[in-house]
Amino acid sequence: MLVKTYSAIVQGLQAMPVTVEVNAARGIRFVIVGLPDNAVKESYERIMAAIDNSGYSFPSKQITVNLAPADVRKEGSGFDLPIAIAILATDGKVDSKCLNRYMMVGELSLDGSVVPVRGVLPIAIKAREMGYDGIFVPEENVHEAAVVNKIHVYGVRHIGQVVGHLNGNAMEPMVVDTRADFYARQGEFEFDFSDVKGQESVKRAMEVAAAGGHNLIMIGPPGSGKSMLAKRLPGILPPLSLQESLETTQVHSVAGRLPRSTSLIAQRPFRSPHHTISPVALVGGGQNVQPGEISLAHNGVLFCDELPEFQRSVLEVLRQPLEDRVITISRAKYSVTYPCSFMFVASMNPCPCGYFGDPTHRCVCTPGQIQRYMNKISGPLLDRIDIQCEIQPVAFDDLSKIRPGEPSSVVRERVIAARKIQEERYREHAFIHCNAQMTERMLHEYAEPDAESLDMLRMAMEKFKLSARAYGRILKVARTIADLEGSERVQLSHIAEAVGYRNLDRGDWAERGV
Repeated sequence: MLVKTYSAIVQGLQAMPVTVEVNAARGIRFVIVGLPDNAVKESYERIMAAIDNSGYSFPSKQITVNLAPADVRKEGSGFDLPIAIAILATDGKVDSKCLNRYMMVGELSLDGSVVPVRGVLPIAIKAREMGYDGIFVPEENVHEAAVVNKIHVYGVRHIGQVVGHLNGNAMEPMVVDTRADFYARQGEFEFDFSDVKGQESVKRAMEVAAAGGHNLIMIGPPGSGKSMLAKRLPGILPPLSLQESLETTQVHSVAGRLPRSTSLIAQRPFRSPHHTISPVALVGGGQNVQPGEISLAHNGVLFCDELPEFQRSVLEVLRQPLEDRVITISRAKYSVTYPCSFMFVASMNPCPCGYFGDPTHRCVCTPGQIQRYMNKISGPLLDRIDIQCEIQPVAFDDLSKIRPGEPSSVVRERVIAARKIQEERYREHAFIHCNAQMTERMLHEYAEPDAESLDMLRMAMEKFKLSARAYGRILKVARTIADLEGSERVQLSHIAEAVGYRNLDRGDWAERGV
């Protein structure tokens, strides 16, 4: 007897449908074909134990399982549930007439429990696109699948529930008010700018960075508040739109990083990998290709603390994603593309001992040591960082006197207002949403300085020996500063402030004071 059930695999952020064909014939044998990986091949032991321990009997027949299409490699344990249901249907334990109405995915425990798997959200989206009435998913994955409307989503914790539903004991589908849940959790932030005393110039730089989506690096001695400030950056970024949230949730679903009982990610991600991270862990890849930290930071912030401590090979792989905002991982037979549109924020000490330019500590590094330390970060990578600001520790007397600063909510309102100006400006450009994404052609249209500003910019370029890429970055930042002030034109003061954010481009770092 031949029975078909339906499932899917995930490649990149897209799901590909898979038909699970099970044929029962005379004999005692079990074989799986269709390019299964080891996790799929091992499913026989899990499925047999799950069926027996659930009160059913595993059929004493020759079972042949084909995962079609046969030329695509099948990975993961999500085929346990559809294979088990198809085997029970061949033995008459399940009514096979309605199997073509459902897609199903889930790993089986030995006692018949259905345990969570990765990538349920894109699979649910594919099930709706293909017109299925419903989809069976593990109970712990049901909230992410229930984001998809116009399809019945059933969260199951045991294989018996699926059997009962298919035999007429109908389950109630999971219904989630996605929008209400999404908007209710958007204002929840653990860290607030009001906790940071002093550092007004750095706060200003972070506001500019948030308003234009610019990359930012902070350089200063230990204890000056670099990490503290970076953790508060998501609180001043514009809220995620539903479309951005769906994209972000899909990435985390595929990576298996979506918190349980979470439907949509409501806040911009903040990823802070350790400096011992490998290039594959940062950009994605591996034997079974998975998103890396840069994709998990999509629509959010990637924070690299102590930037020179990262391996140079790790830092250099960031160059292409910072420009293209997507990462393509190629293998011999296929390639996958993950989005990675993130704000890159980094911090570093000014020298190996950390105290170069610190007014209260003596630096013991030589100019050569300082220069070698700075050279750990390549010029091309620094060119891709729009805002480079220096930070000094706040003195104790000032800490005791300074009142709490502006709360993040106030700064965020200014950032949102600037972003709205940019959305209106770029409404005819499908893939441009903020000033940091402007092309060279758009710079001449929207950020062209006047004659006086151009003269000052020329002087700065010659004095500090800035690159052509730095020229474009300055204009982008100046455009953002103008948007924060509500100015239609880029003026001299905007250019001057933007030039002040190119500190690390200067070649005399080791010779001058901070």
